[in-house]
Amino acid sequence: MKTAGIIGGAGFIGSYVTKQFLENGYRVKVSALDISNKEKYAHLYGLPHAENLEIAPLDVQNLDQLKAFAAGCDILVHGGTPFQLEVEDVQRDLLDPTIKGTENFLRVVSETPAVKKVVFIASVAAHNTDFPMPAPGFAPGHVYSEKDKPYCSRESHPYCQAKYYADQAVRKFTQENPAPGFDIVTVSPVGVMGNQLSGREDSTSMGIQFLFKNKLAPNPFIQMFYDQDVYFAIVDVADVAESVYKAATFPNLHGKHYLLTGESYRVSDITLMLNGKEPVGQPGMVYSNALATKDLGVQFKPARVPLMQYAEAMETAATS
Repeated sequence: MKTAGIIGGAGFIGSYVTKQFLENGYRVKVSALDISNKEKYAHLYGLPHAENLEIAPLDVQNLDQLKAFAAGCDILVHGGTPFQLEVEDVQRDLLDPTIKGTENFLRVVSETPAVKKVVFIASVAAHNTDFPMPAPGFAPGHVYSEKDKPYCSRESHPYCQAKYYADQAVRKFTQENPAPGFDIVTVSPVGVMGNQLSGREDSTSMGIQFLFKNKLAPNPFIQMFYDQDVYFAIVDVADVAESVYKAATFPNLHGKHYLLTGESYRVSDITLMLNGKEPVGQPGMVYSNALATKDLGVQFKPARVPLMQYAEAMETAATS
């Protein structure tokens, strides 16, 4: 039985990734920043084949813990960088865990011979830190693809900048190490939607859906989405997990980057679908999923699927 180590494997996306590997016969090691806080990962023990699950302590800035976590793993999935839009200290809470954590991870993997495949769960922000706004310099209606040069602005949200610079560290490593003895693949999801596997209330992805559903704006960054009624690219969380699994198990993908995206809708239409209603406008494509479909064979679901799943889950919760 092979072992997959999943950093962030108890989070919104990570839980679905953990489920994928368990269902496909892997022993799965999931990281926990605070292993005593069992509420963070208790839901994983309800997954099929949870007898093959291990929870291990890990702070990505701690090299000794990283080495212990990586030991014995055939596959490592790094999805543990913080997805936080509001932090007390940007450097401490966001930039250091994301950028330095990635650099530490690359160093440790290079010293762990058992590892044969690494998958980074990056973000569309690694390609465009102005997401969901368009990057400058492109014609209206441009569909972004992996061929476009990644764009970063110092005016962008700190989370987006952190994802950009962490991804740049990975790109630099793969360019300087064309044959490191293991494959590195990066997947960059757009706005990840759907229902969570846990009952936790600290998921930023679930929080964004709640804000859109109720048209709430806790800060000017979110208010801008409503004011401009931007096209917001959506991907189903289960499709992200499938993509991660295939990126981890398909051969000869070293150095590849994949955008993971379904349809894009105006935020006003997303609000309607999150409330179980039909959209007024038509979907568009702001980011391309052609390469992920071609190489990984993922058929991305229409945006209404994860949005309606969330709407149904919220309705059930309200009536129970």
